[in-house]
Order: sequence, then structure tokens, then C-alpha cells
Amino acid sequence: MACFASVEQGNIGLIEQFGKFVRTARPGFQCLNCCAGEELVGHISTRLQTLDVSCETKTKDNVFVLIVVSVQYCVVQGKEYEAFYNLTDPRSQITAYIFDVVRAAVPKQELDEVFTAKEEIAGNVKKLLTEAMESFGFQIVNTLVTDISPALLVKNAMNEINAASRNRVATHDKAEAEKLLVVKAAEAEAESKYLQGVGIARQRQAIVTGLRDSVTAFSKEIPGTTPSEIMQMMMLTQYFDMLKDVGGNPKNNTVMMPAGGTAADEMRSGIMQGNIVR
Repeated sequence: MACFASVEQGNIGLIEQFGKFVRTARPGFQCLNCCAGEELVGHISTRLQTLDVSCETKTKDNVFVLIVVSVQYCVVQGKEYEAFYNLTDPRSQITAYIFDVVRAAVPKQELDEVFTAKEEIAGNVKKLLTEAMESFGFQIVNTLVTDISPALLVKNAMNEINAASRNRVATHDKAEAEKLLVVKAAEAEAESKYLQGVGIARQRQAIVTGLRDSVTAFSKEIPGTTPSEIMQMMMLTQYFDMLKDVGGNPKNNTVMMPAGGTAADEMRSGIMQGNIVR
């Protein structure tokens, strides 16, 4: 029987005397009263430990899923005796409690609900483990549901449904965007035509005003002329202006000049033909 022992860092040693627990040993060199029957019988880790448990179960809509629960736990300081002597295999005990909680909660929910209830499942596991493991000297630090994995065929079907839904939303958004473009283009065209109409109305109003002023001034300057003669002369002037504009446009290669009839008819027809060519 050795009269000295060492305890590694991050561990607590347990010393017995003639088979009875007497005290714990901190990390480092330890002297034992071997003559009195003291011996180091074991040690327990004080580090934070992690246990990942995979649990397969069935949901309410008959889909088998594999749920992975990660538990972080450690020994409560001052309760090393309970952790060492009261529980043979803490990892197996924690695993059993996780299976109990998961297989009691998941069958009550459909697959989509399981994904949204991850925190609720983790909270239930932590609550049950805390109540059960505290008497054994273990503290449950944190519990997480790290993975929910349905069967491959179910996963592929879910991906296809999700892709179809996203495509439907994208198609709807694209149609709405195209509709908005058409509406805005129509509004712009209507506004353009309105402004064009306003411009034409103002132009014609200005022409009428100018013609009236010209006829009035011409009658005052040349007494004896009738309004009809003055209008014919003005139409002839506009006719020549039209010919000048048509001839000066390089894109026009044909000019139609109808013959016959009176001079006024020819001028009127010429003006109309010139407007068509423009």
C-alpha cells in the first residue's frame, strides 16, 4: 500500500480508510496514512462535460426523426461524494432521462411543429435533468437540441415543397413588378398625351389669334380687301412655308403635288399632303 498519491488538475480524489470514505483530495501531491488504512480509491472530474445523445422517435404525422440533444453538466462543488458513490454511470442516467423527455414530447407534435419547438424540448430536458441529477451531485449547465433530421425522402420532399413555394412567390413578385411597369408606362403615356394635347391646343389658339390679328392689320393697311382674299393669301404663304419645310427634310424623298381645281383647293390639298408627308 502506497503512502503517497497525486491527483491531476481538474479532478478531485476520494480517500477511504479501511473501505470507508473519509475525505476528498485536491489536485497535487497527497500524503496518505497508509498505516491507518488510508488509500486513494478514485477521482472524479470537475471539468464541464458534454454529452451528445441521438434519439430516434416518431412525430404525430408518422414521420421518423433523429433528434440530437447536447447536455453540458458538471459536478457540484462539495458534492463529490454523492457524484462518486451514489451514481455508477452518470452518462447513461442522463441519456435515459433525455430519451424519456424526447419520446414523450415529440409524438404529440407534427414535424413542422417539432422544428419550432426546439427550445421548448430543450427546456423540458433541462428541467427534468436538473431535478433528477441534483441529488446525485451533478449540475445541468445547459441543454440544446442541436439537430432534427427526418428521413432522407421526407427531407427531399420538404425541400421540393419549399422550392415550389419560393418559386410561386418569386413568380408573383415578378408579375407584380411587370404589372407596375405597365401601369406606370400607361400613366406616363397618358400624361404625355395630355401635355401634348395641351400644347397643340395652345398652338392652335396662338395660330387663331395670330390669324385674327393679321387679318385685322391687313384690312387696315390695304383698304378694300375682303377677309376671304386675305385668308387665301395667308394660306398661300403657309403653303410655300410647308414646301420649304418638306424640301428641307432629308428623310423625305417624295412630294405629292395634286393639280386641277381652284387655287384655294390646290393650296388646301397641298397643305394636307404636306402634313401627311411630315
